[in-house]
Amino acid sequence: MAEHTPEAEEVADLRAEQTPGKYILFAVVTVVFTAIDQWTKILVQRNIGPLRDEIKVIDGFLSFVHAENPGAAFGMFGSSDYRMYFFGVFTLIALFVLGRMLYELPRDDRFQNVALGLIMSGAIGNAIDRVMKQSVTDFIRVYTENPTLKNWLESSWYGSAEWPSFNIADAAIVVGMGMFVIHWMFLEEEIDDEAEPEPPEADTAEAS
Repeated sequence: MAEHTPEAEEVADLRAEQTPGKYILFAVVTVVFTAIDQWTKILVQRNIGPLRDEIKVIDGFLSFVHAENPGAAFGMFGSSDYRMYFFGVFTLIALFVLGRMLYELPRDDRFQNVALGLIMSGAIGNAIDRVMKQSVTDFIRVYTENPTLKNWLESSWYGSAEWPSFNIADAAIVVGMGMFVIHWMFLEEEIDDEAEPEPPEADTAEAS
């Protein structure tokens, strides 16, 4: 007879959470946003000249440009000869961690499932760029031309009135991380309260 140890019960609980629906939702989010990321990058590469052309979407705030970033966020490691090895190892670790989180995720937690799918799509989207051309296509430019705000930003610790250009993959990662923060701050406590069993009612009847 199998022993009912805490470890065995934990394994059984994890197996009970492995349903097709959980993985289908994750796969759909990952594939859809990876496809959107790659499609938009192809459009940018074909229609916007690198560091030259600009399509204004909201004048003074948002436009589409074409920048090739050989590094990570804010151009970090862009000049390193070992950047591809670093990005490769980092991507593999991220994919493993995300896969493990998905495996341990409750099957009915669609909110965190979508968050994981967004982050996975971002990691895959930028990884495809680095494998194919050793750089990542960024095209979303957010900035301000408001004189007061521009002067304040340029004189602050940030030193610029423009955020570094980014892409759909970057946005998916940020949104996914934001969803985790929202879950941790507002939803996790509600779930824990719902799952907490009510204490047994006191037996007021005395044995005669």
